[in-house]
Formats: sequence, structure tokens, C-alpha cells
Amino acid sequence: MFLLNRNTLHRLPLDPADADTLGAAGTDTVERFLSHRDNHQMTPLHALPALAAELGLAALHIKDEGFRLGLGSFKALGGAYAVFRLVLEEASSRLGRPVDVTDLDRPDARAVAAAMTFACATDGNHGRSVAQGAQLVGARAAIFVHAGVSEERIAAIARFGAEMIRIDGNYDDSVRQAAQVSAEKGWNVVSDTSWPGYERIPGLVMQGYTAIVREALRQLGEPPTHVFVQAGVGGIAAAVAGHLAIVLGDARPIFIVVEPARAACVFAAAQAGRPVKVAHGQPTVMAMLECYEASPVAWRVLARAADAFMTVEEDDAIAVMRRLVRPSAGDPVIVAGESGGVGLAGLIRAAADNRADLGLDRKSRVLVINTEGATDPHRYAELVGVSPADVLAGKMLAGQMSSVDLC
Repeated sequence: MFLLNRNTLHRLPLDPADADTLGAAGTDTVERFLSHRDNHQMTPLHALPALAAELGLAALHIKDEGFRLGLGSFKALGGAYAVFRLVLEEASSRLGRPVDVTDLDRPDARAVAAAMTFACATDGNHGRSVAQGAQLVGARAAIFVHAGVSEERIAAIARFGAEMIRIDGNYDDSVRQAAQVSAEKGWNVVSDTSWPGYERIPGLVMQGYTAIVREALRQLGEPPTHVFVQAGVGGIAAAVAGHLAIVLGDARPIFIVVEPARAACVFAAAQAGRPVKVAHGQPTVMAMLECYEASPVAWRVLARAADAFMTVEEDDAIAVMRRLVRPSAGDPVIVAGESGGVGLAGLIRAAADNRADLGLDRKSRVLVINTEGATDPHRYAELVGVSPADVLAGKMLAGQMSSVDLC
């Protein structure tokens, strides 16, 4: 499915609250917090000249979030960042003085954090970030996982000391359960989706993601003409599209949101003009994107800053995973999880079916984001036919990288 953005808000300025969240000042704050993370490094931006030529493009780059902060996905930037911000705000209030990120290891700040519990629902990656953030500041974490979350992803969260709470149903069910239990117990919900009356914290999560865009713009020789980004509830897509709209203005690239056909809640919002709940049918292999209702805050941004919406099929996502492991000559080997290469899958589909609609031609410079590495190594091996460890070992032998961390 493919749909150009015909919303009356399209290309209008962002809502002032969203512009404040996703603008340059917010990204300055994110980068300052990141500078105090021991394992923070700018993630790589890979050029894929062979695939670009095959698709009839001038250039194709992929921003690889598969090793971000040791967590294996872009989500490392959101949940933990929101946890830090909330702890500092609570500590400032309780201690009666400003408390900065440099104070997070002070005994008085850690005493405040120790009394706080952070909860969230997750498909896997967001919960890992919230759990890691809570552990780093000395707080507790309670992570709600639905029936579709694999045991490997659950174990990857639990290793940060989080309490794992399993529920029946899907991601949206786990979001509701997390909110209900947290209200009863006085826990702090750090959700990556929003609902009426709950917008600021999802906004902070999105703000954390803007670091990806700033890094990519620094790494690129010139801004892209097109950007394809995948969506679950829409947070990462909105963060990227919104930040680009603010910092590049009229020169911003054409922005395309890509979703699984089996869980296309942002596409449905574009059709309806507002977030709507879509039917839950067969699960999608793109597990981190299996969401059935768009975040209202994310949609508010995407209604203005996205130019088109499209879906890809199950085979498209798997084919990209395999292609990135066995690339055309000259292109790098990249480990992308089931949801990681969906933006690239959208580009490949659009290059075949929607070139004229999007103005894709031999002058186009395209940016996509690998949003996750092999966060479920067993599932990755099933789909690709080789383990991520073997892929990465081959990369090291080829001299493409010197150190790796699958998690």
C-alpha cells in the first residue's frame, strides 16, 4: 500500500510543543547526557554504492543503530534518557536545589532514585533501554511483556535487574496493563506511545532519538533528498521527520514512513486523518513494529512532516536482512534485525513502484536507518540462515570492524 500525505496539516509548522521537544535545543540536551555515558560512541553511517546504482540513485546511506550504547537498537537513546530526566527532576524537587546529570552518582541523588520504580510495556527494545537506565541510576524497573515477546528478548531485559511482568494479548494490551498497574502502585510510566493526558514523557523518549538525525547530518557530505524510516507507534519516524523539518526547513528531504502491512497503524491514521485502532490479525515477523494504534503525539508530527506512507510485506523484510548480510560487491555487510531494515525494504519497493510519486531518480540521495541489530540472535539465524556472531566474525576478518557487542 502507498499513500501520499493529503492531510490539511501537511507541510505546516510543527505544533509549538513538538517543535520545542524535537528542535536543536532538545538535541543539545540529549548530546550532553550522552557525553556522560561511558559507552557512548557515534554510530556508523555506511554508504551502499552498489545498491544505490542498482536502484538508480545517486547515493544510499544507512545509519546503523545496531550497536547503540551496547543495547543493539535505537531505543537505547529514548527510554534511558527519559529515566535520567525524570530522576533529575524528582531529585531537584526533593533536595530543593538543581540536580544535574553530573550529580547522578552522588549519594543524595541515588537515594531519591532508589525510591522510584519505572515501568513500561515493550516489544523488547524499549524495555531494555528503560531497564538499563533504571539500573544506571539505582532505581527499580518493572517491564510488561506480552505473549509475542521472545524468551531471548525477555532475558536481555531481565539481565538489567528488571522485574518482568508477563501478560496475555499484544503490545497495546501491555501498554494498558502497564498504565493501570503503575497508577495503582505509584510507579512512573516511561512509555514510547502517548494517550490523552500523557504526552510529555513520550515526548522525552522521542527527543532522545533526535541524536540519530544530528549525527547523520554531520556524517553526510550533504543532506539527503529522501529519508525512509520505519514505524511502530510512530515515535522514531516522528522524531526524525520533525527534527529534519525544524533544522532544514524548506530544504528538508521527502520523508516516507514505512510499516508492516500486518500492523500499519500510522498508515491507517493517514487514511482516517487521526489515530485509529487497526485490527489485530496475523502477527508480523517485524516484531518491534507490531503496534495497532499510532501514538497521538507522533501522529501530530507526522501529519505535518511526513510526505508519504507505505507498507511492506513479510518477505520484503526478510529479503533485506539477507541482502545486507550478502551485499553486492563493494557494499558493507550489515546485521539488521527483523525490524531493522524495514526502511530499506520500503525504499526498494518504492524504487520499483513509486518513483514518480516520490521524485526518486539518479540525482536522489537516500538515507535509511537500521534501527536494530540481531536483538533476538536465534530468530535472526532462523531467518537469515547464519548466526549474527558468524556474520560479525566474518566482518572482523574482513577488517570492517574491530569490536562488536551483540547486545
